[in-house]
This record gives sequence, structure tokens and C-alpha cells, in this order.
Amino acid sequence: MTTTLIIEPLERTAFAPFGDVIEMDGSKNFAINGGATIRYHDIGQIFADPRDGHAAISLARSQPLTSPLSIKMLERHPLASQAFIPQAQTPFIVVVAPAGEPPDRRDIRAFLCDGTQGVNYHPGVWHHSLLALAPDQDFVLIDLITQKHNCDEHHLAPDAQPVLDFTQLLCD
Repeated sequence: MTTTLIIEPLERTAFAPFGDVIEMDGSKNFAINGGATIRYHDIGQIFADPRDGHAAISLARSQPLTSPLSIKMLERHPLASQAFIPQAQTPFIVVVAPAGEPPDRRDIRAFLCDGTQGVNYHPGVWHHSLLALAPDQDFVLIDLITQKHNCDEHHLAPDAQPVLDFTQLLCD
């Protein structure tokens, strides 16, 4: 039996078991730089032990995948968090499952990031690769650079692969 994932709006409460929503709306904030800047403070925690490597900022450019998409594989990073922040206000989709044992298809969820939001996966949270909705979609990526093993992959059996249909969301 095929399971079709429902794409939920990305909201802090719903996403909390998987990580942080990086957004200004509803975040603690205060003025800095003599009042010329508003700092939206401590929105997401970077988890990285310096003995394992170092936290780094990278850039990523992603292309849309074909929809509908069978979710064949999820990955996780056991040593550190991993954040993706869009550089343009273009929506994208995140597919996640709880940290821990390899996920069951019933635990996999999909969220629509509205383009003003980023995500920060907590260590060990299972997730799909970036699901851009527009060509050449750019992201700031914050994660751990390490020589240690920090990426596990779980390949779902063909009869356990949920389907994600985002055809109506694709941008030109």
C-alpha cells in the first residue's frame, strides 16, 4: 500500500521534535548597533563538539527533483546539527523522521518552508536531501566538518517508500 505524505506548513511546534525553525516571526529580538539593527536572538542551537571537528558555514545550490517523488532514502548526522537557510525567499520542502532507529514510513513527515524560514535539524534526525522548488535554489548550510563518521543512510524497502507529490508547488 502506498503512503502519500501530506505537506504541512512549517511551524515551530510541529517541527520541534526534529529541530528548530529559523525565522524572525515570533522570535526573541532586541535592538543592537545603536538601534539601527534588530537582532533575532538564539533562534537555533548549533550542536557540534569541537573534539569532533568544527562548525562551518557553507553554501549549497539545489535543483528541483521530479514530482511525485518516492522517498527512497533518508540520512542523519549523529554528531551534530545541520541547518539550511534559503538565500532567496523561495519555498522549499523538508522531509523528516524522528531521531533514533531507522524510521518507519508512518513516522515520516513533510513540511513546506515558506521561503522566509530555514531549518536546523537536531543531531540524529532523519531527513531527505534538500527539496528545492525552483531551479538554482541557494542555501546557507551550517554543519560539522569532521573526519569522523557523521552521515548514516537508511534505504527504505520499495514497499515502504512514501510518495511526496509537490507538483503544484514547483516554481519556474
